[in-house]
Amino acid sequence: MQYTYKHTLYACYLGYITQAIVNNLAPVLFVIFQQEFNISFEMIGRLIMINFMTQIAVDFISVKYVDKIGYRKAVVAAHVFCVLGLVCLGTLPQLLPLPYAGLVISVIIYAIGGGIIEVLISPIVDSLPGEAKASAMSLLHSFYCWGQMGVVIISTLFLKIFGSNTWFLLPFIWALIPLYNLFNFLKVPLMPVLSEKEKTPVFQLLGSKVYIIALLLMLSAGASELAMSQWSSLFAEKGLKVPKFAGDLLGPCLFAAFMGIGRTVYGIWGHKINLRTVLKMSGILCIACYMITAFSSVPAISLVGCSVCGLAVSLMWPGTLSLTAEHYP
Repeated sequence: MQYTYKHTLYACYLGYITQAIVNNLAPVLFVIFQQEFNISFEMIGRLIMINFMTQIAVDFISVKYVDKIGYRKAVVAAHVFCVLGLVCLGTLPQLLPLPYAGLVISVIIYAIGGGIIEVLISPIVDSLPGEAKASAMSLLHSFYCWGQMGVVIISTLFLKIFGSNTWFLLPFIWALIPLYNLFNFLKVPLMPVLSEKEKTPVFQLLGSKVYIIALLLMLSAGASELAMSQWSSLFAEKGLKVPKFAGDLLGPCLFAAFMGIGRTVYGIWGHKINLRTVLKMSGILCIACYMITAFSSVPAISLVGCSVCGLAVSLMWPGTLSLTAEHYP
């Protein structure tokens, strides 16, 4: 079989679905973890922090070493870490004397893979031949949303049909996707990396006002997206007293659906839309959604605010990436 850059793009789509799996499977299981392993909300919150602190640490390390290792080896290794982390998630909490230690170890392992994927997939897509880079980037990031939606729906239905006591099978099932995709990245063509002369030195970037503003925007975009997506399932069940099945579908699932719709629409018609204007409107809508979700006394209205927030944050992350890439190719 002759692999083309189209196959590379498809592998990158699956890479972002893998990212969605490692970021969103555990939150669907938070209530089960709390009940089965008797862990507190603070310990659950710590799992989220460990996940993303690990990814951030890996991001910083990758900046320096990924070119030396090579994109292909690095992205394959990322998928290996994701597979191992998910397998550990289904086994270690039940094997170790301290189940929480098993959760932490699993999260760290798959977060290493998630961090490398976060660093590599976007520039791989951006390097592929073609125009309308901002639209391509938005469409790429929409697959994170569809992946998140798939994780929530399939996992929730699985638990509904087979019972919450079978939760440990879910990580094994979802590990099949990164397992399959690592073989894709062993074969698909990749564009050559930039030479050292073509790169912008890190210290030069840190001295740029545009780059510092971009960092702050990315920080805000990530916080706006993840605070809602990570906690919406638990918030719906514990805070709004909505049954888990309905809470997952009306909370994180609709959030992911709206986020995916926003990114897909921009991915198709982005060349006709002013990205800066859309990002300003997104910020205003995001603030409104958080206030509605937090302060409404009606559960249905809170869930609407939670869901529409997905649309509000949909372009913040890929939009900021695209705007910054215009200044720093």
